[in-house]
Amino acid sequence: MPTERAEQEPKSGSPTSDDANSYATENSRSKRKRQSQSCDACRARKVRCAREDPASEDSKQSCKHCIALGIPCTYAYQPKKRGPPNLYLRRLQEAAAAAAVVQGEIHDPTVLETSVSPISAHQALASPTVSPPLPKQGQSSYLEPLLTPIQTVTQNLPPSRYPIAADTFHKQYSPINSVPQNPFNVLREANGNMMLLQKTEDAQPYSSPESYGSFSAYNRSHQHHQPLSVLPPTAIPPLSYYYRPHRLEDVAPRDTIFLIIALFFDFVYPLTPCVHKPSFMADLQSHREERDPLFFALVMSMVASTLVQVPSSYLPMARSIVRKLAQMCCEASRHITIASYDPPTSMHVVTRYFDCVYHFCEGHDATQHAAFGEAAHIAITLRMHEEVSYEGLDPIESEVRRRTFWLLFGADKSMSILLGRPICLRDEDCTVHFPKELDDGYITPSAYLPQPHGRTAIVSGLNYISRIFALLGEILVRIRVDKRSPPQGQFATARLEEVQSLHSRILGALMHAPEPLRLKQTHQLDRLPAEYGGTGFRQATFAEVKDFFDNPKASRENALNPFLVMQANLYVTQQLVRFVIEQYRDELVTSLQGCIDDNRVAEDREAVASDLLNILHSIPIQSIATNGPSLVHKVRFVASTLLDTVRKADSAPASAARAHAFLWDFLSILSEIERNYLLDDDQDGT
Repeated sequence: MPTERAEQEPKSGSPTSDDANSYATENSRSKRKRQSQSCDACRARKVRCAREDPASEDSKQSCKHCIALGIPCTYAYQPKKRGPPNLYLRRLQEAAAAAAVVQGEIHDPTVLETSVSPISAHQALASPTVSPPLPKQGQSSYLEPLLTPIQTVTQNLPPSRYPIAADTFHKQYSPINSVPQNPFNVLREANGNMMLLQKTEDAQPYSSPESYGSFSAYNRSHQHHQPLSVLPPTAIPPLSYYYRPHRLEDVAPRDTIFLIIALFFDFVYPLTPCVHKPSFMADLQSHREERDPLFFALVMSMVASTLVQVPSSYLPMARSIVRKLAQMCCEASRHITIASYDPPTSMHVVTRYFDCVYHFCEGHDATQHAAFGEAAHIAITLRMHEEVSYEGLDPIESEVRRRTFWLLFGADKSMSILLGRPICLRDEDCTVHFPKELDDGYITPSAYLPQPHGRTAIVSGLNYISRIFALLGEILVRIRVDKRSPPQGQFATARLEEVQSLHSRILGALMHAPEPLRLKQTHQLDRLPAEYGGTGFRQATFAEVKDFFDNPKASRENALNPFLVMQANLYVTQQLVRFVIEQYRDELVTSLQGCIDDNRVAEDREAVASDLLNILHSIPIQSIATNGPSLVHKVRFVASTLLDTVRKADSAPASAARAHAFLWDFLSILSEIERNYLLDDDQDGT
């Protein structure tokens, strides 16, 4: 049949005579003109299309196969151009279409049928004649009211096996119809207008929480005063923007700053003598902060750390205002110092140490450790742990560095024992000498003047506490090493001898302390006064603590005595180190002998409890309270372990039980002290 034959002939590969003629015709014209495309049916069947005149451009001419099969012969297929696509032309077309939509020349967004790729979108943004893409629907921005009546462009990003940032990155949107400028010019223009100090706070009452400048992250008023055509949302000032001169009045009235600094030298300085008072006050009087941004940061950190270490009754403002001011000062210091690490200076170390104290009192644990880490490593960079690095320094710089390093050294050991952290500054790595026991007035830029005979320098307290912390560092290193590799046999015996030597050294650490640093009153365990405990003692002590923190007219005599304040820190820390050494000594004895004398252990615990209790009762409660939360943590560490030991013991002497009970009563008083240092809004805690 003709139909079957028509179907079989093409498949056999032997063309008909007409096909042969067409093939010959096509072959003869191959050098002049390519054969027209096949019809859709022949293309689908993958056979040669047999038209009467293959060279004809008549698209209505039917091929013989379609005629034989009785099907319509169509030529709807559009051949693709060979070779890679012309991306350059496509980008130009897409950019032109996007520009037409944005400018309102094309009101039908359906003309953009081609999806925009990340590359083409980026090049369209870079074109000087094309506006940036508009936000997607559902995506909010500060320009949303302006963009609502305009159609948006949808971007369909193809999935990628290895996604890159360009697949999900969307540039922020500039104002409509704005001509893109040089990005460096835009950044410079934005930096000149961003984060300007607002002067509106000068007209506000002093008690307003928002009246201390514009450094705080919680003061967002500057965001509403920037010209949109100049400051796009993505404009971020460089790190060096804040590293410029500032005035104290930008943060708080100058008289208020001076009041807080005076409180620092009265109450905080005896425990942290890390600045040279005469030169510091001279720089403050000469407005050095307006010439030296780093000095301004130092003042801000000093103010922040002071505000969280002095009772609120000392300050003529509400607790919420105090907390706001402290936070703002800390943030101002951070903004400035973040861009000034090179070259490092001792002022960086002091500033970060103040920040560490501030975050500790505020309960920002991770931030506190980060600030301490910066301070410690900048100190190491300056080689403040090596005595040789102090050659050639003037006396003031040399003593400030020594004092600051030993403050960091003690803080490192405190965090290690109280929080179980690794030691950062090890004693065997340090060759630096202790600070000279001279008051600041006898240290000049060119020489050391002699200390008056019989006058104890305030810095002597730092020297003695540093010796105690050095002993704590020695025992902590041995504990950590032995935990990783427990000593056996003769090595354990040798370690026990070392620990016994440390125990003797800690007991005699304050034996030669100057008279102002010695306790004035001691008691034996079997002669504890009856007034040490009971309801009457607690009520009287709580009343004194409340008066100290809340009454501006209360006596400050004991709190202003720097040696009484340092006594509390020295003797409580001594008992803490003694307790740690005795605990580890008992562990070594148990590992060597397999058992230990429980009665002797109980007696040692009783001695620690009694001595700690005597210390707390021998020092005025105001002097103890001035030490703040750091002293509370040390007492709590010892007392909690002692109380656990008593609970586990089958029996205990009556005197020991009484001493522990009194110590527990004192912990409630210390907790009240700690609570008063929290700058929260709740003042009704009990």
